[in-house]
Amino acid sequence: MSEKYSENQKINTSVVMSPCDNKLIFITIFLIITGLLAIFSAGAPKCIIEKTSSTFFVLRQFIWFILGFIAMNFLSKVNYKIYNKVSIQFAWIIIILLIAVHFFGTKVNGAQRWLALGPIQFQPSEASKLAIIMLLASSFSKNINIFDKSQLKYFIPIIIMVGLIFKQPNLSMVIILGLSSLFMYFAAGGSIKLIVSMICMGVCGVSLMIQSFQKQRIMIWLNPESDPYDAGYNIIQAMMAFVAGGFFGVGYGNSRQKLGWLPEGHTDFIYAVFAEEFGFLGCIIIIGLFLAFLQRGLLISNKCDDLFGKLLSAGITVSICIQAFINISVASSMLPATGVPLPFISYGGTSLFITMCMVGILLNISKQRIRRIV
Repeated sequence: MSEKYSENQKINTSVVMSPCDNKLIFITIFLIITGLLAIFSAGAPKCIIEKTSSTFFVLRQFIWFILGFIAMNFLSKVNYKIYNKVSIQFAWIIIILLIAVHFFGTKVNGAQRWLALGPIQFQPSEASKLAIIMLLASSFSKNINIFDKSQLKYFIPIIIMVGLIFKQPNLSMVIILGLSSLFMYFAAGGSIKLIVSMICMGVCGVSLMIQSFQKQRIMIWLNPESDPYDAGYNIIQAMMAFVAGGFFGVGYGNSRQKLGWLPEGHTDFIYAVFAEEFGFLGCIIIIGLFLAFLQRGLLISNKCDDLFGKLLSAGITVSICIQAFINISVASSMLPATGVPLPFISYGGTSLFITMCMVGILLNISKQRIRRIV
């Protein structure tokens, strides 16, 4: 009788997922819309100078946004655990693209970072952020001992990628990758003493490897008035934009610095143009949005019950926010010029697309997987 009862009471379970983190979606979309508006305002004068449509930059960015939105929506539905299995393969694909950049890449402002596919330019170093985060999440979720031989299959691709990116040269990206990696090691429970040692070694290594033009950037950053019409020009003009903006700004579209005074106003220094038009108040709102993004991402990481998911979400969140911090710091002259775009906001299709892909993965991790009795 009891056997029959137990057979009739067999319990079936199914996986139920909660909706994506709506607050994270709202923050992301708000930042992107802000970026499109800022690109139109900051980029229109350059378009006129180059005798193209004033909407050239914003339309190209909007196309990348559509592609990024499709990718983000798709990746939000793909179980993040699959990246644990394909992280190494994905990393080697990025390595191949980085090697292709070395031989066939397009040079822009002295840096060879882009692959040109007809009218489309793609920057593989942006994808390397996601590749390294996936590798480290896979590695640290299995074994925190970085000196174990089993870790070589993860660390060798990382070393190759970092070397190829440094060769471009792209020191700023190397710094972002290094800081993100250290945070992931810390989040995985790594040794504090080892982290401090690696930071010291990294600072010494970067100091030794810094090239002459990078040393010049640091010297000019410390004293831009020493060369106000050449190397220190961007820093001075960016500072003038912040001063002109005051507390409330001069109003959308009314920036004067973008009228040929501030080069790269729609890319690296878009935050300075935004500061002039929306003032200190607008700057605080942008910083607040990135802080909110950081809070939501780390909350998603904290709630995830899988170590790989915890590290993957933490790495994605911190990588995006570190890049935002560096760009904002450069635009406000808190750091030397680096050429790092402001995530979601600066003009740059590859940066926007890859960042939205990373958000899509983060949204999938935000879905709490529970077992429901059927």
